[in-house]
Amino acid sequence: MTDWKSVEAADCAVPADRTMDDLVGELSLALADPDPLVRDGEPYAVLATWIDRGTIGTSRRLELGDEMAERFTDPRIEARTFAPLVLDMLVTAGDFKAGWVDAFERWYPAERDLRGHDDTLGWLHAVAHGADLLAAFGLHLEVAPARMLELAAARLTAPTDHVYDQLEDDRLARAIARVLTRTDLSEHDAVGWLDPIGDRFGADRVSTPVPAHLSNCLRTLRLLYVLADRGVRPRSELPAEPLHHRDAVKAAVAAVLDRIVRR
Repeated sequence: MTDWKSVEAADCAVPADRTMDDLVGELSLALADPDPLVRDGEPYAVLATWIDRGTIGTSRRLELGDEMAERFTDPRIEARTFAPLVLDMLVTAGDFKAGWVDAFERWYPAERDLRGHDDTLGWLHAVAHGADLLAAFGLHLEVAPARMLELAAARLTAPTDHVYDQLEDDRLARAIARVLTRTDLSEHDAVGWLDPIGDRFGADRVSTPVPAHLSNCLRTLRLLYVLADRGVRPRSELPAEPLHHRDAVKAAVAAVLDRIVRR
């Protein structure tokens, strides 16, 4: 097995005694490893660097993306939840296949294991990692932004007994806000994805204890309102970008929140 710690220490120089295909195959397996020190350690850093630098050839990157899309159906949660991280790297670097969007769309709202962290498996973060990919797809010109907004609504309305506990609501709200910066987004689509949320949660009075899925949704929408008001930063070092149809989005989010929590 490759000593990925040494590779990272050498500024991610490509080992001379292995083919790139073999190296990428090993990295792919490492990012599904049940050991968090392997999955979330040096192999992750090396793969991210190689994708960013264009070290891996285009055809092999596309094959890697196909592997990650297939991994959404893997029986192991750690394999499923690290697949969107790799796809996010690829899409951000300029790679894209429509089939990746389809696979992600099938997995994201259907995932039931929403643990942020596990003492044995380490970081899982299905909602947060999925949110990062949702933003990457939602900003891609070959993906209709309304499609990703509707997918976010499907994730927020999916039943669960797990209350987000590792800032998953923040990551999802920021992903939604980034999609809402698309200037080709119509006002109708910028607010229409909220209708199913209001319909799903607005019919009944809020009871206590508040159901987990409702708590998750409320917290996500509250942060989204703040981001609609203040803008969202693509990265921490960059200035905030305004949301397209900002006032309409604020009004629609406020109306849905009022509809859900009214007594």
